[in-house]
Amino acid sequence: MKNLIHSLFTIFLLVTFASCETDVQPGKVERVTREIVDKFAPDKRVAIFELVSEKQADGNLVLKGETNLPEAHDLLIDTLTSLNIEVVDSVRILPDEALGGKHWGLVTLSVIPMRGNPAYSAEMVSQTILGTPVKLLDKRGGWYRIQTPDLYIGWVSGSGLVPMTADQIADWKRANRYVFAAINGWVLAEPSSAAETVSDLVLGSLFEVNKTVNGYLQVQFPDKRGGYVKASECLPLKEWESIQPEAGAVIATARKLLGSPYLWGGTSTKGVDCSGFVKTAYLSQGVMLARDASQQAQFGEALDITDFQFEPGDLLFFGRSKDHITHVGLYIGDGHFIHSSGRVKINSFNPDDENYDPRRKVELVAARRVLNSLNNGQIIPIKEHSWYN
Repeated sequence: MKNLIHSLFTIFLLVTFASCETDVQPGKVERVTREIVDKFAPDKRVAIFELVSEKQADGNLVLKGETNLPEAHDLLIDTLTSLNIEVVDSVRILPDEALGGKHWGLVTLSVIPMRGNPAYSAEMVSQTILGTPVKLLDKRGGWYRIQTPDLYIGWVSGSGLVPMTADQIADWKRANRYVFAAINGWVLAEPSSAAETVSDLVLGSLFEVNKTVNGYLQVQFPDKRGGYVKASECLPLKEWESIQPEAGAVIATARKLLGSPYLWGGTSTKGVDCSGFVKTAYLSQGVMLARDASQQAQFGEALDITDFQFEPGDLLFFGRSKDHITHVGLYIGDGHFIHSSGRVKINSFNPDDENYDPRRKVELVAARRVLNSLNNGQIIPIKEHSWYN
């Protein structure tokens, strides 16, 4: 089927561009590239296809750039060849060879920021938390370009992760892993509340466990640091994955974050943006959502928003239109929703309610039901995610 789709799309491109013989080749290459980008990489947040063509002084046409989509790259080269356009292929296929075969990594700090560019001063676009498996795509100085399990792409400092081979990740998948199930907490140097701190923890942190001592788990981080965590605050990974997610439990976690500050790019209990907030609430029940509000609005059962017949746990989307979504909240019942806007708070659609927010009622443009749509696109139970198991 994949080869058939590839062939049909190639035919489409050939028909589209066969009449362009009078165009200069760089312009034609750019148009073919745009068609492939629209097909294979329409969302730059989850795919890399950054290519340019340059005509050299010797007349050669050089194709430069980088992509993590080798099939799309191959289709581009095949199509150009079919159009009798000769190019010097200088495209980097990611993961880059500079990674030395270590194309995986594990996060080894409680939270690390993902940035739009490899610099501490660059915008934080997301976060990823302790024990999260990530794909390593590129390295620049002390920075890695990574892809997280929700497919989001960004740059992180190498100080926050441990690069690994596929075999090492496979070993990790077989290890005795636990998840931290409280909102926040600590790893201590000894199994005692009076011990020195090794690290902080956030909801969803993953670590290996060696044994239990006096009500504490002896844990190990990917960078081999160790310590002790209260056993009462943790769940074995298999037990966490076996949770049957319920709206009430999702909302209970969301309420525990009331008052937490809004943080652009935040997806942890240290601070959340709007989509990071609902993502964190669902992660507490072992369900991974897409990263951004506009992405989350693409998955799940689409709901009629005209009569406000929502159920607790539904995602509500706000913006100028369905094509321009800028905010998301979690419906909790009785006309109320909880969301991160300035801080995590509860608002109402009811004009007689003290928490009424008239702006949100006007801006409501879409709604999705999640819990009846597990394994629908980017609504993935962790137990079904191949990066973890």
